[in-house]
Amino acid sequence: MTARGFNTPSPAERAVRYLLLAGVLLLTIGPFLWQLSTSLKGPGEDVYTRTPSFLPADPTLENYARVADTIPVWTYAANSLAVAAIAVAGNVLGATAAGYALARLRFRGARLVLGAFLATLVLPGEVTIVSQYVTIRSLGLADTLTGVALPGAVSMLNVLLMRTAFRAVPPDLDSAALVDGANAWQRLVHVGLPNVRGMLSVVVIFTFIGAWDDFLWPLIVLTDPDKYTLTVGLQYLNGTFSANPRLIAAGTMIAFLPIVVVFAALQRFFFRGVEEGAVKG
Repeated sequence: MTARGFNTPSPAERAVRYLLLAGVLLLTIGPFLWQLSTSLKGPGEDVYTRTPSFLPADPTLENYARVADTIPVWTYAANSLAVAAIAVAGNVLGATAAGYALARLRFRGARLVLGAFLATLVLPGEVTIVSQYVTIRSLGLADTLTGVALPGAVSMLNVLLMRTAFRAVPPDLDSAALVDGANAWQRLVHVGLPNVRGMLSVVVIFTFIGAWDDFLWPLIVLTDPDKYTLTVGLQYLNGTFSANPRLIAAGTMIAFLPIVVVFAALQRFFFRGVEEGAVKG
């Protein structure tokens, strides 16, 4: 009989772990797979039955074509991409610069600024949404994609994340660059950024997802249907007197694809940054 170590789980513990993992996987992936299955079902399949089948009996892509015929889905997708691009660019530039300043530069009121950033995280977004709309309208940006993207162009949470990442970089590297005559911008570009690419990827991914999936703020700012983002435009698939769950599911899958592309493109940088740590040897 082989003796087990203190850290070796028993068969029962392994079984419980796998059951818990299976439950979490079912809760997270199950709804997505169900939407995908519904989007591939033909008009002859009853999706309202008590015991609907998970696998489509006759898979078809007709629902995706009907989505494009029902609403200008590509125009809405382009609007969402424009909003997400502005938000990502603003956070990459603004949050990175602000995070580096709070982590590495010494100036009066640094603690006060940091406290103000922390205080804004306590307030829910619904509290400031009225003041944000009044500000956007006073700037003449109501009913524009710029007005939709501007409030999320620099997130306070992203600033704090970048500050934490920059503080993890050994200060000796900054000191060496300072001795070599590098200014603040050169230290940021050549010393700071190469060591925080993992966190920067996290900022890009979550900023894109937040801007792409936002529904309430674009609904408030935009009034011209031609400028609607994809999340707002998809509501036209839910008619007043009837709703086709197949079309709604297909529209949901179309809106989900860009998120998959962005995550697939950046996840290797994120995981590489986590594995290698803040500073490469």
